[in-house]
Amino acid sequence: MSLRYDDRIVAPTTLPGIVCLLAGIGTTAYAQPPQAAPPRMTERVDVSRVVVDVHVLADDGSPVLGLRTSDFRVFVDGRPVTLDEVRWTSDSVASRELRAEAGAGMRLDDSRVGLPSGRQIVLLVQRDLEASRFQGLVTMLRRAGAFVDGLQPDDRVAVVSFQSHLDLWTDYTTNRDVLRQLVDRRILTESPPFAVAPGKGPSLSLYFDANEGRRASSIEQALLVLARALDKLPGEKSVVLFGFGFGRILGSHLVFDGEYAEASRLLMKARATVFCLDVTDAASHTLEGGLMQVAVDTGGFFVRTNNFPGLAMQRLVRALAGRYEVSFVTPELPRGEHALRIELVGPTGVVLARRSYRN
Repeated sequence: MSLRYDDRIVAPTTLPGIVCLLAGIGTTAYAQPPQAAPPRMTERVDVSRVVVDVHVLADDGSPVLGLRTSDFRVFVDGRPVTLDEVRWTSDSVASRELRAEAGAGMRLDDSRVGLPSGRQIVLLVQRDLEASRFQGLVTMLRRAGAFVDGLQPDDRVAVVSFQSHLDLWTDYTTNRDVLRQLVDRRILTESPPFAVAPGKGPSLSLYFDANEGRRASSIEQALLVLARALDKLPGEKSVVLFGFGFGRILGSHLVFDGEYAEASRLLMKARATVFCLDVTDAASHTLEGGLMQVAVDTGGFFVRTNNFPGLAMQRLVRALAGRYEVSFVTPELPRGEHALRIELVGPTGVVLARRSYRN
């Protein structure tokens, strides 16, 4: 079956001043008053960089640690590029961005003041009452309750669901009781709130278009609504999708709604990695290709949960433990979408990274 479908560094360069001396005219030399040197001119050179979040996992799903710049090879449109830096981090990029801007004396967006250091995680629940999907979803949501209990105190989690449309249940929150009640029962037995007030710090609700969410009739459209909101927030994010798939079969092809291409592009631009946990009670099925596709596009992974749900959640926890930030100077290429490939040189491991970037 086939599938279809910038940090800036300012470097000052001083241009030499030009001093003109006037000589006397005729046989008499006249002393000229000293002239003030012309103002120094500074040329600003903006160098843009591409930063890619990369997860490198061992066979058991745990992160491979201790990698350096020499352990990675990056290709843009099939051509190798020189890496600037490779840095391992389990911290939030958003918090570092905020500290850097504050240190540089830049004016901060009010919505970012007080941004915490914790990770930004969205739980996206694809609901369905079909027996082979519902039971698996119940099983995984119970494990999701333990997952949120085990997060760091400053990790912030938002919850959205899709059935016939997209709903926001809670903004980013550190309240574990609220989150556990949601995933344990409320998200399956109750109606979502009509509106969610923005919380403190990074607020998904602030940018989440509830009206567009109610009009989203497919998971592709729902992903686009979510991606537009995430793109407004700084730093990297993780989206954990508990679902059964999307797309539809036409002949021998799995095709997606037209909104998927834009949703995928915005998710990558927002540095939102999607980890897909397939809740379907089946060894394989036709719609799993959609889950596989969004995971591959954004640098996440796809895993089935029907046989070993505990191992699936364990793999998620390990993957979220940290990542490498790989950066390189943006190549001089025409504006648009460019293919991205990242490989290991020497060490072994599974490399998870988004497949393209747009300059």
